[in-house]
Amino acid sequence: METVISYFESIPSAHRSLILVLGISFFWILEGAVPLFKFNYRKWRHALPNFFFTLTTIIVNFALAFLLLKTSDWVQANDFGIINWLPEMPLWLYVLLGVLLLDFFGAYLAHYVEHKVKPLWMVHLVHHSDQEVDTTTANRHHPIESLIRFAFTLTGVFLVGTPIGIVMLYQSLSLVATQFTHANIRLPRNVDKALSWVLVSPDMHKVHHHYVLPYTDSNYGNIFSIWDRLFGTYMELERDSIVYGVDTFPDRKENSSVSGLLKQPFHKYRRPTTVEVPGKDTP
Repeated sequence: METVISYFESIPSAHRSLILVLGISFFWILEGAVPLFKFNYRKWRHALPNFFFTLTTIIVNFALAFLLLKTSDWVQANDFGIINWLPEMPLWLYVLLGVLLLDFFGAYLAHYVEHKVKPLWMVHLVHHSDQEVDTTTANRHHPIESLIRFAFTLTGVFLVGTPIGIVMLYQSLSLVATQFTHANIRLPRNVDKALSWVLVSPDMHKVHHHYVLPYTDSNYGNIFSIWDRLFGTYMELERDSIVYGVDTFPDRKENSSVSGLLKQPFHKYRRPTTVEVPGKDTP
């Protein structure tokens, strides 16, 4: 574990880029072998706007990375943060708790807030308006959302007290996890279900991309499924019943245009449709 953390403390930018490229390439190939849905689309044409927003996400995170480094250095120097206030523990547990808590602040909490605050939902809409979800959808985030997500991650680093090695490990795991959960792949149902007890599985996250509430407002997790199960936001839906997109923003041309997507956060808010779920009260 010391070797792993030592590596991520000084992971070269080229290696981080390689993780991104290899992840997309691997799941892209896997999508062709075991697709969940047989989309009637031009895969490369669909990927282009998603790659554009992946690039803007990289630029935002790269430009602000020094803040993560400064913050993680400060919390370590001052023995500040949740994992530093706990009794001494084995390194593997220290790392696991660090990643787990960063996943809460940087992913689950950020995601939850984006769905509950209307102006933030309009920004996050860019991600949800993809009507053919695949591995390229993973980092389809408006630049404003990239700033919001970064702010939550930075807050997490400060509150959790994570050293930079754990921060970089978390970000690398988060990247691969989101590529995996968005990938248009069909795992055996029992495998997917078993996986979802610990990690966010593809079927679990696809429920979140269903086009109507309350499914859209569920399964916010990124790496670990514990947060959804703990806070009651976990939901299931038969995979073949899932329809991607957002019912109030159905324009395929706008949803596949970089210029249209850049303007999307500035549309007037449109209240999504809520459907009844058997055995569950709906607002």
